[in-house]
Amino acid sequence: MNILNRAKAPTPKFFKHLRTFGLVLAALGSVIISAPVALPVVIGSIGGYLAVAGGVLSAVSQLTTFYEDVPYPVGDDNE
Repeated sequence: MNILNRAKAPTPKFFKHLRTFGLVLAALGSVIISAPVALPVVIGSIGGYLAVAGGVLSAVSQLTTFYEDVPYPVGDDNE
């Protein structure tokens, strides 16, 4: 299964919620980074970490598929 097929495959409900949470984290981090007021450096760093963590969480959750969608069984039979 290549990356395009995996991205188009249906995503389990739990990972849809995780993807949404990741998007919220990324948006919150972006808001903190681009705040028009002067914020302490620590808060700016936290905003950067939130944006990266949210992006990674969303990407991994989007590429997760149902086990039944795997084109071949995983186990001892394929050796």
